[in-house]
Amino acid sequence: MKVVTHENYDQMSKNVAQRIAQVVTKKPNAVLCLPTGSTPIGLYREIIRLHKEENLDFSNVTAFNLDEYFGLPEEHPQSYSYYLWNRLYKHINIPKENIHYIRVLSNKLEDVDQYCQEHDATINELGGFDLLVDGIGLNGHIGFNEPADELIPHTHLEPLSQSTIDENSRFFDSKNDVPRYALTMGMGTIFKAKQIILIASGSHKSEIVHKILHSNVTTQIPATLLHLHQNIEMHLDHEAAKLL
Repeated sequence: MKVVTHENYDQMSKNVAQRIAQVVTKKPNAVLCLPTGSTPIGLYREIIRLHKEENLDFSNVTAFNLDEYFGLPEEHPQSYSYYLWNRLYKHINIPKENIHYIRVLSNKLEDVDQYCQEHDATINELGGFDLLVDGIGLNGHIGFNEPADELIPHTHLEPLSQSTIDENSRFFDSKNDVPRYALTMGMGTIFKAKQIILIASGSHKSEIVHKILHSNVTTQIPATLLHLHQNIEMHLDHEAAKLL
């Protein structure tokens, strides 16, 4: 795993935005998988700037996101489809039909399973991702693949750990409002990406960054599995890298 450190958050955001721009410029019909959360906000600001000021073209790009809270309506301010539309997609020229939110409207488990299978089939038909970008949870989760003795490789419904509920409660009015389940791509789906970039910022991420880089590969820290990927980089700002 290649580690790239940056002086600050803005520099990291601009650098990763340039990496995305390089992929899209080289392959105009690139398939991207993009993250949510607080870390990518600066990244998306820079992508929008590149689109508006340097004519970065997304008209043939296809985009996925890794995960979504289960049961939140699309218009809910904390849903990831709402986040991506308002933080990024509505500001660039990506066609709506090329946006693949990960969401299922039914609460029936058989419908969820069928949806997940169809979702992965769509990714396979497109040849996997040209680039996948993701943040890192405080417990080392990737997407919403939580620490466990065993991990599910394909897209699935995942119960959220208490640490993830606690971490994400800052986005909700109260901890009780945080959904207890999420849909997430599994590690096998994630590994279909030709390139992976992990991003982390802030001193609160420094401990898990250190664990990921210095621990053995273990499902108890799902991000360590990415050491096995053939083309992966971790981009850190100065604070997230302070324990290295």
